[in-house]
Amino acid sequence: MTTLQHTRTSAAVTRGPRVPLEVTRESRVTFEPGVWAGVQVVLLAGVALTVGLGPLGWAAGLAYAFATWAFLGYGMQRHRISSLGPADRVTLARGLLVGAVTALVADRAGQDVPVALVVTLAAVALSLDWVDGQVARRTGTSTALGARFDMEVDAFLILVLSAYVAVHMGPWVLAIGLMRYVFVAASWKLRWLNAPLPASYARKVVAAVQGIFLVVAASGVIPFAAVVVGLALASLVWSFGRDVLWLRRNAVVAVGGSRHA
Repeated sequence: MTTLQHTRTSAAVTRGPRVPLEVTRESRVTFEPGVWAGVQVVLLAGVALTVGLGPLGWAAGLAYAFATWAFLGYGMQRHRISSLGPADRVTLARGLLVGAVTALVADRAGQDVPVALVVTLAAVALSLDWVDGQVARRTGTSTALGARFDMEVDAFLILVLSAYVAVHMGPWVLAIGLMRYVFVAASWKLRWLNAPLPASYARKVVAAVQGIFLVVAASGVIPFAAVVVGLALASLVWSFGRDVLWLRRNAVVAVGGSRHA
């Protein structure tokens, strides 16, 4: 009997306590975004070694890395996702480039920025936007979190680029980068702005050209860059205005008891 008890005790000690599956999942959720945040720091170090990066640039880059880690960690837990999909990782790669652009622009307040590097990083980040969409569709790994993260990366890159271009063209350019954030802030008060919008090819085109036009303007390769940026802003105002009017009209109809426009 003593031998049997000793054997059972030894087996229990060898196996050790079982780790709850939920704990393991949460560990993976916090680990993967943390790894990507670490890669962001390595990329910032590479930028610092090549073109230089001061305290302000480091602060902006690290804040961006932390925000990305927090956003993904919270989002993965909320959506109960234990691992990122292939399309999400492409978006994260885009996000790393956006973090580097953010650090470079913030470091020198838009003055004496290594234009070639900023334009190259931004152009690659914009190009990968098409890639992550293709990957999501072909692998069937599209998720609500991935779509939201993709949108946030796009919006923040546009904000940073508009801030850089605004240094040279005037504060009016900031309207391009701030418009979406103003819309989101307004939706906290006006709940009808949160209603889903119908799919629109025109909306996608307008959103895509914002980054392209801002990169072209930032490069300084064309003499009429202000006209290009002005066209980008005008198209964005039209797109947002059309969507707001559609949401308002359908909100009024819904209150009246009918869902038909």
